[in-house]
Amino acid sequence: MTDTYLSYDELHALLTGVLQAGGYNAAHAAAIAHTMTQAERDQCRSHGIYRLAGVLKSRRAGLATGEKAPVISDAADRPITKIDAGGEFAPLASAQGLPLLAAKARRYGLAALAINNCLHLAALWPEVEALAHQGLGTLAMCPSNAYVAPAGGIRKLFGTNPLAFGWPTGDDRPYVFDFATSVIARGEVELYRLNNKPLPDGWGIDRDGQPSNDTAAVLDGGALLPFGGYKGSAIATMIELLAAVWIGDLLSSESSEADGGRGLAPLHGELIIAIDPTAFGAGDYESHSRTLLDAIREQGLRVREDVAVIGIDDQELIADQVHPALTTVALPFEEMGQVAVSLLLDLMEGQEVPAETLLPGQIIRRSSA
Repeated sequence: MTDTYLSYDELHALLTGVLQAGGYNAAHAAAIAHTMTQAERDQCRSHGIYRLAGVLKSRRAGLATGEKAPVISDAADRPITKIDAGGEFAPLASAQGLPLLAAKARRYGLAALAINNCLHLAALWPEVEALAHQGLGTLAMCPSNAYVAPAGGIRKLFGTNPLAFGWPTGDDRPYVFDFATSVIARGEVELYRLNNKPLPDGWGIDRDGQPSNDTAAVLDGGALLPFGGYKGSAIATMIELLAAVWIGDLLSSESSEADGGRGLAPLHGELIIAIDPTAFGAGDYESHSRTLLDAIREQGLRVREDVAVIGIDDQELIADQVHPALTTVALPFEEMGQVAVSLLLDLMEGQEVPAETLLPGQIIRRSSA
């Protein structure tokens, strides 16, 4: 089989065309395709083309119309901007709101953007990274559907509630992180179920609140656990309060109720806070930031001995060249592509498609874990 490589622009154009064929207008299709293409660019393919089938499924189910334009409420004399996404996927609202947010952060030193009534797509890091490249610190967060029990609880209440942060460093490599507040992503548990593997200790509980290594018990009636026990639970609570209660949108539990068991994209809000690092009159904040980040690197934590590192997508040119070699989860990209195209053709012919299609991955063990 011959590999085919596409440039960023070629992939973006291809995805835009597929999304338009699936019922999204040009603006929404281009914005959603941009997010997917960024994920592919950053070699996070679990958040790229892999998401295409779910986006098309949400359009076919009527959860998204693919047509509604975001409605912006932007008072010039306040450091707050609100956007009603109209029940559509978030990328178009985000693309229209981030320039307004950046301008207000520079004017006021601190500004916030609330995107209400949106379907969340993939990761938050492209948003915070984009503003970090513009010299702004950024926090982004959102609830999701309820999959996670609070520390000490036995029932699903929180979403996986991702939190992302970006900080400029004066070069082309800002400091960026983006992680869920659950101990593990729900998708990882689904892969364990597909491979008939028991879960590691501490990942989930069954419907009675007892620790469980059984994927079915955790996914069907049980719950995932927050990372770090009560600390992760506290951060997840903060995200519910800020990115749901404060901005007047759905809690994760309410998003699950709205979904009604259909397994579609979570409907909720998103909060993005931008910070001007010069607002307090700091001097060379970029050099000061690098002092900290360089000191962290110089600590020399040993991968595998002190910390286990596992990647995803199994990019061999990278995984085999880094030291130590990176243990990864290989995804069945060829099969994923075949399934995505098959589902798309079925959708275009007016046929029903399954609400969820799960494909097994494979752990490629190297030296990092």
